[in-house]
Amino acid sequence: MDLDGSHTSAIKGGEQVEYQARKRRKTTNALYLSERQGLPLAMSEPLAGNHNDLYDIEVQFEVVTGTLKDADLSVEGLFLNADAGFDSKDFPQACAQEQINANICFNRRNGDRDRDDYFDKELYDQRYVIERTNAWMDSFRSLLNRFDTTVASWTGFNYLAFIVLALKKFKPFKKKKKFKRRVHKVKLVLMRKFESSNKFSCSLIF
Repeated sequence: MDLDGSHTSAIKGGEQVEYQARKRRKTTNALYLSERQGLPLAMSEPLAGNHNDLYDIEVQFEVVTGTLKDADLSVEGLFLNADAGFDSKDFPQACAQEQINANICFNRRNGDRDRDDYFDKELYDQRYVIERTNAWMDSFRSLLNRFDTTVASWTGFNYLAFIVLALKKFKPFKKKKKFKRRVHKVKLVLMRKFESSNKFSCSLIF
């Protein structure tokens, strides 16, 4: 699994919105969890943009893992990739409480280059999938920029996007093409059938 934080510009303001200096605008921050293929599985409670990814991390991570548990998905023994922004004392402890193996990139600002913390470089290199997931999420206009003023509404749109991405992943592309061809053929047959009898109603239908 992979974990990453993402700031979303809040166009109309609303709940959990504050100015974020790096983005130079008001944002909302949330943590996203994806599986190995990049499908998003869960997200944390949205927080105001003036907070970094580690803010209240133990509580936020419990929200993320709690979503999986509610779906009867076990987190015990899983490996979790996280970037240097999560290199802290609290986050590995939060992972250990859930019996998750944290694979966190070392943050140079923290020093301690000779520490014995676990880190698998080859596993971490596969973390690019969550960056791809972020790009998928940004393809939805309502998620690229936040227009909803309530946290509940914006969170709901995120989970709707999770469902859409999962459905696209599960349905093979070739079958989708065949389905479109069949629909087009049926459409032509119906148009020819009703064209002679009622052209006006046919144009209304199609």
